[in-house]
This record gives sequence, C-alpha cells and structure tokens, in this order.
Amino acid sequence: MNMDIDAANWRIEEADETIVLTLDVVGQRANALSSVVLEEFDRILGQIEVRPLHGLVIRSAKVNSFIVGADVNEFQKISDSVQATALARAGQTVFNRLAGLPFPSVALIHGNCLGGGLELALACTYRVAREDDATRLGLPEVRLGIHPGFAGSVRLPPLIGDLAALDLILTGRAVSSRQALALGLVDEIVPDRHLMHAAHAFIARHPRPRRAAWWKRTPSWSMVRKPVTRLLQRQLRKKANPDHYPAPYRALDLWRRNASQDEEALSLGELMVGRTSRNLVSMFLLGEELKRHGRRHPHDVAHLHVIGAGTMGADIAIWAAFKGFRVSLQDPQMEALARAVKKAHGFYKKKLKKPVAIQDAMDRLMPDTNGDGLHRADLVIEAIVEKADAKCELLRSVESMVRPDTLLATNTSSIPLEILGEALRDPSRLVGLHFFNPVAQMQLVEIVRGKQTSESSLERARAFTVAIERLPLDVRSSPGFLVNRVLMPYLIEAMTLAQEGIAIEEIDQAAMHFGMPMGPVLLADTVGLDICLSVAEMLSGPLGIAVPERLREAVARGDLGKKSGRGFYSYDKSGKPRRRAAHGHSDVPVTERLILRMLNEAAACLREGVVSDPDAVDVGMVYGTGFAPYLGGPMRYAEALGEVGIASSLQRLAQEYGSRFAPDEAWGRTDLFARRAALRG
Repeated sequence: MNMDIDAANWRIEEADETIVLTLDVVGQRANALSSVVLEEFDRILGQIEVRPLHGLVIRSAKVNSFIVGADVNEFQKISDSVQATALARAGQTVFNRLAGLPFPSVALIHGNCLGGGLELALACTYRVAREDDATRLGLPEVRLGIHPGFAGSVRLPPLIGDLAALDLILTGRAVSSRQALALGLVDEIVPDRHLMHAAHAFIARHPRPRRAAWWKRTPSWSMVRKPVTRLLQRQLRKKANPDHYPAPYRALDLWRRNASQDEEALSLGELMVGRTSRNLVSMFLLGEELKRHGRRHPHDVAHLHVIGAGTMGADIAIWAAFKGFRVSLQDPQMEALARAVKKAHGFYKKKLKKPVAIQDAMDRLMPDTNGDGLHRADLVIEAIVEKADAKCELLRSVESMVRPDTLLATNTSSIPLEILGEALRDPSRLVGLHFFNPVAQMQLVEIVRGKQTSESSLERARAFTVAIERLPLDVRSSPGFLVNRVLMPYLIEAMTLAQEGIAIEEIDQAAMHFGMPMGPVLLADTVGLDICLSVAEMLSGPLGIAVPERLREAVARGDLGKKSGRGFYSYDKSGKPRRRAAHGHSDVPVTERLILRMLNEAAACLREGVVSDPDAVDVGMVYGTGFAPYLGGPMRYAEALGEVGIASSLQRLAQEYGSRFAPDEAWGRTDLFARRAALRG
C-alpha cells in the first residue's frame, strides 16, 4: 500500500483490500479526539475514499478504551462561539466523510466509547463491541454543559429510536455493551478474541445498516413533538434548573425542531463558551489532574483491612471489594458484620448482575471478628466512633500487630492527625483517608497530611485512592480539614436561621435555588444531627463556631435526623421527609447568609494553607459536597463576584447579624487568586 500520510496517532494496515486503522494517541493513557487527531483522520479518509477497497475497520490500541471523547483540554483554548462552532463543524465534516465512504466501515469498540468517540462510531456503517462489563457507550456531553456536536444528536435517534436516544443524550449516562446491543446501538457483541473476525464478516456480508423500528421513530411533525417535549421538560426540571444547566434543554429543543447538523453546531458553539460549560469543564479537568497526581506511583495494596462495620467502615470495605481488592472487615459485633454482608450482597447484585461476578465480589469481602486480617494487611483503615481517645487506643493496638511496612489510615472527619499520631511509635506511617457518605456516590477522598506523615505514606494513599476510582485531594491536618470545615458554618447558619423562626423549607429551597444538590437542613438530617453536633463541638473551639441550642436539644431528645425518623424534618416509613407547603418568604437574606459563610471559611482555609490553591478548594467542595457545579466551586464563584464586593457584603451582615460574618483577612490579600491566574497564564 502506498499511503504517504503524516499520521503520528494512527497506524495504517492493509490486508485483502481492507484497511485497518488503529488509533493510539501519542503519550496519552486514553484516546481523545484532538484537532490534530481529527486532521490526521481526515487526511487518511481522503486517500482511502478513492480506492477500490472492500472495507475499513477502526479500532483502538489502548488497553482500556476505544475513544473517550473530544480532547477537553482544547475547550479551554476557545475564546468565542464562532471558534466553538467551527470546531463542531470540523468534526462533523470528518465524520460525514467517514459516513460517505463508498465501502462499509466497522468500529471495533472496547472499554470506554464516549462522546466524540461514540459519534465517530455512529458514522460507521457497523459497530461491534466487546462483550464484557468494562465496555461502556454513551454521550456524556451534558455533564460538561454542552450536547453532542459531531452530529451525534442527528445520527442517534434514527438508529435506536427517538426516546431511547433522548434518554442517553439528556442524562449523559453510559450503557454496557449488552445494553447497547438491546438498544440497537451496536450490531453485535463478541469476546475480545473474535472482534476482528466479526468486523471482516460484516464487511464481507455487507448487510443493510441497522435502523430503529418504525414505531420507535417519532414523526418530525411539530404537532407530535411539542407535547413530548413538554413532558420531557417537566421531567428535566426535577433534576436540572434550566438557568443553571441549559444544555439538556437545548438538546431537547434541537430534537423538537428536527434540527440539522449545522443547527447542532451553532447551539454547541453558544453553550461551550457559556458560564456553565466553562465551569464544568474546569471541574472535570481538575478531577483528571487529581487522578494523574495519584497515578505517579503504583499502588502496593493487595489486602485492605477495615476496622469498624458501621456505615462508613462497611461502605469503604464494600466499595474496595467491588473494585477488586481483598478486604477483611473487622468488628467485634457479629450483628454489625451481618448487616454489612447483607448490604454488600444487595449492592453487588444491583451493580454486577451476573451470579458469578456477585459471588466473586462477596468472596473478596471477609467478615472478621478477631482482627485476623491485620497480619496480612497492606493498608489498615480505622472507621470507628469519632472520639480521639478510642481511635488512639485502637491505633496503638493495631501498630503492634501489623507489619512495619503496613500503611495506617484513619477515616476521621475532623480530628487532627497530630493527636492520633501520639499513640504510634512511628507516626510517619499514619495518613488520613477521609471518605464521604455515601462512599459509592461521593468521588472525593481527602488525603490528610499530619506534621509527621511521610511523603511515601501520602503517595501510597493517593495511589490506592485512584485504584478504587476515587479522587485524592491533599489537605493539611487541621480541625475539620477542608470539606467539613467549610461545610459546617453553612450547616450551622441554616440551623441558626431555623432557630430564628425561618421555615426550614424556605431555607432548603433557597440553597437549592442557588444550585446546591440538597438543602442544608435536609443535609444535616441525612448526615445525622448527632454527627453534626460532634463535629460542630470539635470545631467550636479552634474556629469559634457557636453551636445552636436547637441542635443540642434535638440530639438530647434523640431526634437524630433521618436515621431516627425525626430531626428538623420528620420522615415517613420510606425515609422521605414530610415537608410543609411554603407560605411566602421572609425578608431575611437566607441565601446570602448561607453562601457567604461558606465562602468566608473557604478563603480562611486558603489563607491558612489547608490546601495549596483556589482550585483545590473548588474541586474539594464540588466533589465533596456538590457545591453548585455550574459555578465551578466557591473560590471561582468568589472570583466572579469580586473580593471587594464579598468583603463589603460580609461587613454589612456582620453589623446586622453578628461577628461570625466578619470578613476573613484573606479578602484583603492581593494574592488570593494569584496562583490560579498564574496557572491560567
């Protein structure tokens, strides 16, 4: 074959008049469609489209993925909607060229096939996927504040039907290869060793390309699509405020109008340079940077030992076993271990489906009443009651039973490691691994560094965290660390507002209207009022937090929140809060009081060096608490508001409501956002 093409990211092979293109983006763990990759692909298509070939096969050289989407790093280089629209049109042009080849094309899919990667596959004549649980296909663009832009919103509905396509586009969810086959998204699923054979078989047979049954395809008439759109809009509003997250509403409108590729590109261009997309992309990239930081050193954990089968300990153990680790879960109470095992089985049954996979996961999770797993453990995580004395006694005992190289970790949510380290002969091996509840949903883990924690211990902790697919955020040991310290004034202010007589429904509604995933009162009830009280009392001294009497009284009565059936709210048998209908609103600046207390504490954490820079504050609060992702985190939001304006608002609130609103001295520092500006430069 004579193909003089400069294509550093593609391998080109020919056999029996069939071209096999293998994508292997240089220097990257996964394939992403950068402008360079697309330009190379276009040049290749230009040469092969004029040849009398039998077919084209497109595959990936990466072990764990096909193509994970467009290169998100390039999004930040786009300055206006014209550039963004041009990017979309360029991708559409290349994929239209692929779709227009005079011979059949086959995408061989394994691992992640997402976003632009799936749009490339949609432009092929056929799609063959590897039959396993690791292969996932989806269009997650809405999670970055945009919608498909390489003609995915145009090609997907005719292939799998309108409602099925809208479900994937509007939710951004990914489906397994088996689900994709059932939807009609792929033509066949086969074991890995049969992928190439299946591709050649499709090229040889050249069957009619798949198309959704007529009853799955909604007519393009406006009279039909309008009522469907109204119904879907009502469902969307339950999950996403259109003022905060416009992308799914734009995608739905494109479908309603049966829009063209050009209209898709124009809409994408406007969304990509909007506030929501800018901030969501920033959050995504910060999360990816945390993963890279954790992967700098390979993890060395084969056996994890968790002590404490309460909610957090059980969930950590269940999740680690789910991710392939051997785990022993220690608790002296057989009842607690039995509950954990039952919970694990339900979780694995829901996630893994196959009886063999469920049993394998259950076999990796070993109940342990006597601590036998300590002798084999590479990592021990204690997750017992949040009391320093109890933790110190336990850690002292554990150190005498484990190997000298075993990493010791605590899941404390607020106790400084210096206090716990006093119990150890070698405090350099102690690190904080602060998970958030629920473990299976919350992506962040605070990697807490004490004054004596060694760098090698931190490296091992980060690597383990990434291995269980969580984001490791470095924080300095200090009362409450980052997330709880910033969150607690927000929760306390909500309780103070309730104590002043503001309806709890109004308080929660104000926070959710701002963009929080859950109101602070309901959040406190969900966490547990006893836990909130414990953390608040621990932080009250060093941070000067005044604990509301209403919180103390509720805990004294045994009203602990959702787990007891009553807290600030009361709960029905299914665990849903009984809310009263809202009757007007007070004149109190509820949102301002809630959010500014959080921003003020975040600035204090930054000033004190609890984390390294404003981005660390933002990624911690978004992934650790769900802080309004469309705003990009508290410090990005503060930067948008302006330091002078925030300080002025805090001073006004301090005069009216008390010294707890006194502006932190960080707001007067000219270098508050200097590191972020330097990184952008």
